[in-house]
Amino acid sequence: MTRATAAPRGPAFVVLRQLDDDTWQLIGEVPKRPGLPARKARARAIADATGSEPAAGDRYAAVLRSEWRIALDY
Repeated sequence: MTRATAAPRGPAFVVLRQLDDDTWQLIGEVPKRPGLPARKARARAIADATGSEPAAGDRYAAVLRSEWRIALDY
């Protein structure tokens, strides 16, 4: 499932889903929820982007948008 999302303002996560060993699909960008520790914030971002909790065996990544932009510089 791919959701079209407008780029949120402020801190946000870019959420990706692993399709196979070398392929990732961009799911979308979601705002970072304040007050959550890092792991919980990433898990919440994945649930927000997909609309549900990940199914067993599904693999996702949530990368801070600021880090995503820096990584694209290289």
